[in-house]
Amino acid sequence: MEKQPRLLCSRLLRGHRQVEVALNNSVLGWKDTDRSRKRSSGFSSLSGTAHSHAVPVCEIVAVSKTEDDNTKKKKLGSQLYPHAFTVSYVVRTRQHQWRCSDVTFHCADLMLCEQWVQVVNEQLSLLTNRPRSLLVYINPFGGKQRGTRIYEQKVAPLFRRACISADVIVTERANHARDHLKTEASLDEYDGVVCVGGDGMFSEILHGLVTRTQTDHGMDPNQPDAELVPCSLRIGIIPAGSTDCICFATVGTNDPVTSALHIIVGDTQPMDVCSVLHDDVFLRYSVSLLGYGFYGDLLSDSERQRWLGPARYDLSGVKTFLSHKCYEGTVSFLPAEDDVGNPRDKLLCRSGCHVCQRKASSNDKRREMSAEKEKSDKDDDSGWGVIRGKFIAINAASMSCACPRSPQGLSPFAHLADGTTDLILVRKCSRWDFLRHLLRHTNKDDQFDHSFVEVYRVKTFRFLPGDQEPVSLEDQSETQSEKTGSAPICSVQTTSYSKAHSSWSCDGEILPHAAIQVSVQCQLIRLFARGMEEQQQCVSEDPCTLWAPEPNTH
Repeated sequence: MEKQPRLLCSRLLRGHRQVEVALNNSVLGWKDTDRSRKRSSGFSSLSGTAHSHAVPVCEIVAVSKTEDDNTKKKKLGSQLYPHAFTVSYVVRTRQHQWRCSDVTFHCADLMLCEQWVQVVNEQLSLLTNRPRSLLVYINPFGGKQRGTRIYEQKVAPLFRRACISADVIVTERANHARDHLKTEASLDEYDGVVCVGGDGMFSEILHGLVTRTQTDHGMDPNQPDAELVPCSLRIGIIPAGSTDCICFATVGTNDPVTSALHIIVGDTQPMDVCSVLHDDVFLRYSVSLLGYGFYGDLLSDSERQRWLGPARYDLSGVKTFLSHKCYEGTVSFLPAEDDVGNPRDKLLCRSGCHVCQRKASSNDKRREMSAEKEKSDKDDDSGWGVIRGKFIAINAASMSCACPRSPQGLSPFAHLADGTTDLILVRKCSRWDFLRHLLRHTNKDDQFDHSFVEVYRVKTFRFLPGDQEPVSLEDQSETQSEKTGSAPICSVQTTSYSKAHSSWSCDGEILPHAAIQVSVQCQLIRLFARGMEEQQQCVSEDPCTLWAPEPNTH
């Protein structure tokens, strides 16, 4: 890697120790100049030795001149170094969790102090991916009704420190944010939209922003083959709801400070969006989970228990499991290309995912070809898979759907931005077998390793419930035999079979129709996130090059 020239290098005071501080285009570093530093070898990235540190410039939050502290002036060191500046930067604490840390350097010369502040700020101004103005929506009712307090106490101070202006709207009713984004918001004034709330609040922002974008570009969402226009504004999520699965799956933790820092440094994570239609009429968008059967029944029951708060999901989950219903229907799907892998390939979607990046680079080249091929496939159903049967659950996971209770998620190897969704079919089975399947969501065992579970990576799919299917003579004969009780007397029925259809849960909302058609819109939106980091991120350039001898130092 070619060495980057140093922009500044000075001997300054940090606390009571003299340090050498250096800056180039990508890294700010400092190391002790005392003799004691010789006992430590190498160079660390924040979490290493106490004698040397390096911070990527892209993870510096802010730099500012520090006001004089009269108590420190009494010390000899502070008298020799009376001027100071403070750098705020990202540090990683627990896994996936970020915090904002400060380091203060004292200078002997005022002009040198101001030069450091100016040069660092100039480097930050070159980071054009950082937002300067945000539109923030706060849901004061979601979760434990802490949205406003979380924003004011944890997020707003960080935005102010990073010199980000924010227009804040506290929502007053359901779909307030969605309606405001669709018609009233002056989106040209902002670099991004932030929602403070749970998955429901994010869904409002998603629908408002996507609908506004399609309207502005004259796109009709009722066309199942339409290639929707990607949104130009990124969406930030400050978790403050009953469920924050989307935040957890894209950042790795449900922590407001971590999410705020991802917004400040301008991270970008593209994300697929599923468009759900019924008889060529648009219903809703989905980014996480479409669930029919078990999850649809669970959500329907929980809506009747809203007075219980988040505990309603536990109660409804137990009730739905004990009822153990299954539903008949037909699933038709168009499999994805081989280059995006399969749901059991053990390839995790992490920060910098090569599968999602490869999809992004090939999108423009293959968009026309893929659209024509998919339309042709839909016309003659060639290449489509068709499965008919009785199902306890039909799920479509466009992401892992990981959450604190299910760290691996419903589909651990689903990708955020590969243009596909993982279609999971759980056929009729015993209550004990279904429990075994559910329990594997909480551990690292393969939850698809059951004879009654099938999983496919698809680009689009359709579902038709059994009560809306044309019935053949053979089916009528079979149904009549069931009614007359000609089945073996010794058989034991472990599953209650319902002729009526279930409901679809679409990212926590109930759809009004059971017969749906779903198509994946590749990378339709972008979040202020970077995906889960595989490990502690290292400085992209070897920090040791900062200390190579150069003629001009201060």
